[in-house]
Amino acid sequence: MKNEINVGLLGFGTVGSGVAKIIDNHQQDLQHKLGVEVKITKVLVRDLTRKRDTPLQQDVFTNDIDEILNDDSIDLIVEVMGGIEGAKEAIESSLRAGKGVVTANKDVMAVYGPELLRLADDNKCDLFYEASVGGGIPLIRTMEDGLASDRISSLTGIVNGTTNFILTKMKQENMSYEDALAKATELGFAEADPSADVDGIDAARKMVILASLAFSTEVQLEDVLVRGMKEIKDGDVELAESFGYTVKLAGHAEKDEDGIAVSVEPVFIPDGHPLASVHNEYNAVYIYGAAVGETMLYGPGAGSLPTATSVTGDMVAACRNLLLGMNGKRSHSPQHERKVKSDDKRFSRYFHRILVKDEVGVLTQLSSIYSEHGASLATVIQHPGEEERDAEVIFITHRMSRKQHLDVLHELEETEVVSSIVSHYRVEGDERL
Repeated sequence: MKNEINVGLLGFGTVGSGVAKIIDNHQQDLQHKLGVEVKITKVLVRDLTRKRDTPLQQDVFTNDIDEILNDDSIDLIVEVMGGIEGAKEAIESSLRAGKGVVTANKDVMAVYGPELLRLADDNKCDLFYEASVGGGIPLIRTMEDGLASDRISSLTGIVNGTTNFILTKMKQENMSYEDALAKATELGFAEADPSADVDGIDAARKMVILASLAFSTEVQLEDVLVRGMKEIKDGDVELAESFGYTVKLAGHAEKDEDGIAVSVEPVFIPDGHPLASVHNEYNAVYIYGAAVGETMLYGPGAGSLPTATSVTGDMVAACRNLLLGMNGKRSHSPQHERKVKSDDKRFSRYFHRILVKDEVGVLTQLSSIYSEHGASLATVIQHPGEEERDAEVIFITHRMSRKQHLDVLHELEETEVVSSIVSHYRVEGDERL
């Protein structure tokens, strides 16, 4: 029977230092839960000379990853170093050496997750990745264990705190997108280069992980339809509010007999929907299950201690498996073949904001375009345009396929009376309320 578990920590940035702090502060609790001491015995860093505010002794730090991966006394690897290729290689080496791995790396898991999970199965090792999505929210464990007996049909989530913070400030404080982004950067919610967040790539990677797990199938990044914050035009947030909606950059995934559909894009969410009340840097995922019905998981989506809490939770699970001789016993093989829905099988309501020439018969002409494509209109509003001979037309459709939506937009763009399609959004959640 082991009397301690030794951990190798790859990376000592925001999350890694948080993990060390939690293990030090909660050592008695961990020993009570596991019956043994958990020790960080080696830490990979880039700069050995840098001063660090940490309870760890200086001799545990190294800048040689092989010193950790080849150390037979280390039982568990915690990867929080970031990046993709180097982290993937480290995880692979650890698994091949028979060491379980805990990672917070959404980029690696989104791109190489199925491959790494298969490697973990082959080498009878654990690979836990709770902190890769949702920071301190126990999303993956809930879907993998708590909802294991249920059949999830769809999920919709706010999984990027930066964009949610920006949209909150735009709505609640009437900030411009540029000012809200600057505020997010000032507070540390946005990186110096925020493109992965605002272009929707960060959220798309997280949705790959969640959809793969929820539907027990292999979802690839290329399967995700991605539209970023640049699709939100001036006045859209206020327009949404006037119709009883809130704009959110949301991820959506669904599965039925036609296959899976995964997207990340700005959407209109009804103000009465629980996701509409998720503000600032917080994340939430709304899940639809055949047995449980509707449920939502909510909490801080990022930050040192929330994310480190998820990492530590995975460490406890991995340590418990080690002590019980149960590591690597859970199979990660997908249950279903990968099948992605075509656009004619993806249905939703849509909001279209169109700038047109202010002429007699324009509404009739536009309405006929929708009718020709089998699309019906639930709401039709006309506003004066900024120019004297322009008008702005707002259409909210009934449910139609994405193919119908795209075909309508294409024909509108070719229509002489249409000056431009200002913006368009999927309307999320109405059919569920």
